[in-house]
Amino acid sequence: MPRWGLVVEQNLGFGRQGRMWSVGVMDHVEGTREDALDALRVRAERFEPIHPANPKRRALYREADGFLLVVEGVWQPFHCRFTVAEQLYDSAAPEPAAERPDSPAREEEPGVREPAPRKALSPEPEPGPPPAWDAHVPEVPSWLGRDDLP
Repeated sequence: MPRWGLVVEQNLGFGRQGRMWSVGVMDHVEGTREDALDALRVRAERFEPIHPANPKRRALYREADGFLLVVEGVWQPFHCRFTVAEQLYDSAAPEPAAERPDSPAREEEPGVREPAPRKALSPEPEPGPPPAWDAHVPEVPSWLGRDDLP
């Protein structure tokens, strides 16, 4: 049975420079995709985002793989994305008991051979998010504090 991750993406931090987009896994669900979407909807309806501190209005929208929560604050709206994603690999997951080297060996019938177990491939490193549009703009301009300019 597939294992589904209930993922939330939201803004964290304060101010223009300190705010960043963050992702987290709220929970896991074993079952069908529809079961995971039902569990995600309950979580999305009850979710209290970091921003805004004093929400004026909340609106929840359904998307193809999850939900979009738009919360209007005093000064501006904020949003959170809720997504259902099937878990394919987890490096921290315990090995199944049948594959552990210290588990007792099964008695095999003569002439019956099982195929060799597939080794889990390490996932490719993700390239990461693209830099912000103002990522390479210095906070202090280079001409500030120069004595040779008029």
